[in-house]
Amino acid sequence: MAPGAPSSSPSPILAALLFSSLVLSPAQAIVVYTDKEVYGAVGSRVTLHCSFWSSEWVSDDISFTWRYQPEGGRDAISIFHYAKGQPYIDEVGTFKERIQWVGDPQWKDGSIVIHNLDYSDNGTFTCDVKNPPDIVGKTSQVTLYVFEKVPTRYGVVLGAVIGGVLGVVLLVLLLFYVVRYCWLRRQAALQRRLSAMEKGKLHKPGKDTSKRGRQSTDHKEHPQSP
Repeated sequence: MAPGAPSSSPSPILAALLFSSLVLSPAQAIVVYTDKEVYGAVGSRVTLHCSFWSSEWVSDDISFTWRYQPEGGRDAISIFHYAKGQPYIDEVGTFKERIQWVGDPQWKDGSIVIHNLDYSDNGTFTCDVKNPPDIVGKTSQVTLYVFEKVPTRYGVVLGAVIGGVLGVVLLVLLLFYVVRYCWLRRQAALQRRLSAMEKGKLHKPGKDTSKRGRQSTDHKEHPQSP
């Protein structure tokens, strides 16, 4: 560049193309949802729910992958895979005969059921979803806790939450009806008062006329002496 020439700067068109290639890429971020924690009793079954949001229609090439990391373990292993419309249960690990596919890709559901729970099933399960061309996004994790029986506190908390919600709804309805009842009574009382005032206005002139008539009659019957 010759001395004194102005320094070059990126072309606005080039910057716009770079922005569109980074931001408006065909592969948008996919969002996966699972529960944070689930609880189960030994010998029972539990459903691991997995759903997702995607900017694309559900693809024929959609896939779901479940991985399991034991409690206290470092490595996660694949235990289930769904692709090309078919579920595949990995032939390794302790889940190979205890997993059931209950999802429905058309409803964006990739849930599985684990039967015959055992203490050794405690750990973290990860759901990963790919819906080409929407393949970029974070996985979601759910932690499974297996007990001899489901903790009472879990049921109590759930019952308390449901009871609290119902209580609030009933309280709101009660307040609504009380306020409505008071308003209606006030309107009725006001209406009665207005009606009484209207009747009073109509009767008052009649009373005055009658009084004046009686006074005139008295004067005629008892004229004053000269």
